Amino acid sequence: MTFSELGVPEELVAVLETRRITKPTAIQVAAIPWLLEGKDAYLYAPTGTGKTLAYLLPVFARINSGEAATQVLIIAPTHELAIQIQRVCGELTTKVRTILLVGGTSLERQIEKLRKGPQVAIGTLGRIDELIRMGKLKTNAVKVVIVDEADRLWVPENAKTLKALLAPGRQLIAASATIPAPDAGIPDLDVMQAGEEPVNENIEHFYLLCEEREKPVVLRKLLHALQPERAMVFVKKGETVEDVATRLAHHKVPAVALHAAGDKFLRKRAMDAFRSGEVPVMVASDVGARGLDILGVTHVINLDAPTQSMAYLHRVGRSARGDSSGQAVTLVTAGELNLVRRYEAELGILVQAMRLREGHMIPEDGEPHRRR
Repeated sequence: MTFSELGVPEELVAVLETRRITKPTAIQVAAIPWLLEGKDAYLYAPTGTGKTLAYLLPVFARINSGEAATQVLIIAPTHELAIQIQRVCGELTTKVRTILLVGGTSLERQIEKLRKGPQVAIGTLGRIDELIRMGKLKTNAVKVVIVDEADRLWVPENAKTLKALLAPGRQLIAASATIPAPDAGIPDLDVMQAGEEPVNENIEHFYLLCEEREKPVVLRKLLHALQPERAMVFVKKGETVEDVATRLAHHKVPAVALHAAGDKFLRKRAMDAFRSGEVPVMVASDVGARGLDILGVTHVINLDAPTQSMAYLHRVGRSARGDSSGQAVTLVTAGELNLVRRYEAELGILVQAMRLREGHMIPEDGEPHRRR
């Protein structure tokens, strides 16, 4: 199956070929023909399987680039994901005007850009809702509403605001690697599902046992042992992100910080430095665990083990994007071993015990480690 056979216009197919994207993924095969017909859907597939293109390609095929009006709303849970989606839109075509609508940036500048009639508005729910209420973001021409990372966005406290964006005849597309909770209030959508296993099989899973107070030291030793091309280090609390990144930098491990409370421009600078490879380590709260597609992330390290398996799933999914491989390493105390067993049971994975010895990470049993 090719993109052309799925109904993607040749102009977009040619753009994909310049990016060496020639074979659609399973979720793209399932979703594109359905969405081209204007039908509602929930795209449910593992992280790193191409859900963004699965909804953008059919939507862009139907946009009227000659109409100076907002025809598509794309809502993301974080500034970083919204920026990433806009970047992908710009890579697909220059004929469609997009606008980024996120908080923490100039409202007046966004209002000025809206006067130019962008066809696609991408942003966070709060800023989009604010501009609609002000009458600055007109929705009368909107034909498609897309909710990315829907399980995180479509929660009871957001349901009323999201439902206000829906209208008869307006296509609704939701996407995530997770299905929302039953009480979230999301409309009943046809589910486009791809992938039997929720976790990318190209990711290896390990854990290191240590005391809580030892974790910062073990993290530094682990990074020196792994020498990752790019690594994301996840911590539980946003307020500790800067501290961990600063400590790593003090020990000559270049690192940037990403968390929700951070300055918006510093967050963008951190993302750019990490994405370009200028800085090999990013320390992040779970704001970095959703939807970010950064090529070359070889390792995910959980300094703090997530208490929920789905949180673990989204974190480790930042590695092994596309056809690449990756490793996930979680630092746990003896009292946190139950979390490792939960990941194994609920996600159907094997998390192997490892230890550090003479600057190398080796299996706890001492046998040489080999990839599956």
